[in-house]
Amino acid sequence: MAELETRELEYFAALAEELHFGRAAQRLGIAQPALSKAVRRLEDRLGVALVERSSRHVALTSAGEALKYHGRHALLAVGAAVEKARRAGERETRLRLVIKPGGDADLLSGILAAYSRRPDARQVDIVFGGSTDRADHVRDGRADVALLYVPFDDLTGLDHETLMVEGRVAILPPDHRLAGRGKVTLADLAHEPLPRWKGVRGNGVPGIEPAGFGPEVADGAELTHMILLGRAIAVLPRSLARPQHPGLVHVPVADAPRSALVLAWGQEDRRRLVADFVASAVEAAPG
Repeated sequence: MAELETRELEYFAALAEELHFGRAAQRLGIAQPALSKAVRRLEDRLGVALVERSSRHVALTSAGEALKYHGRHALLAVGAAVEKARRAGERETRLRLVIKPGGDADLLSGILAAYSRRPDARQVDIVFGGSTDRADHVRDGRADVALLYVPFDDLTGLDHETLMVEGRVAILPPDHRLAGRGKVTLADLAHEPLPRWKGVRGNGVPGIEPAGFGPEVADGAELTHMILLGRAIAVLPRSLARPQHPGLVHVPVADAPRSALVLAWGQEDRRRLVADFVASAVEAAPG
């Protein structure tokens, strides 16, 4: 069986995400010909074509799609093993919590206060993650716990406690046909251009099938800009829609599945400092 090196997977993963040899090489900090040769060598070793090349575009074959999916998990596993080995040799003097900026529903101050009252409380470092990668921070060991939104975030491999459940609102430009409504339904939004979050399948809104024509966005700033331009609308948990941008309109979505803010940690993580922090968060949650 062919053996792959971690670096080969990293090279291919960059190309699979960028679908452009130049951008992928720049991201990796190597020359484009070197990346091209590395991918060719990988294809030769596996005995399959991973990418279809032309003068204008790069596309993944079915084998390339499979390696992209499974290779990503392999790289996460390697990174997690390294990080956890390093941490195992350190004294547990602090806990790392990853959150999305503004993604704590105003609960974090109360959680930290409740935890600080414990006699064996440790220092809590706040790590800011992106809109879609916070669960990976826990899986690969960069963080111990994460504040996540369900069902948007993927909880595979994680345990969690629900801290708050809330409704959703549609975020619209002021001249939108629904902006004057007191509430809307999922049927009203069925053909609207919902954003496609980078790295997430679908549009993140249960009950609405992806229309396929919304813009791809990576964070809240990009999303706000697209809504102001009239290129998209959004359906978000109520707490993520605060503070309200003065140029946008928020309308409750009456029949949208409710969203849960959860505290998540690794399924195999049985450390006392994690359990104490989880217990403090549940204690401080609104119930």
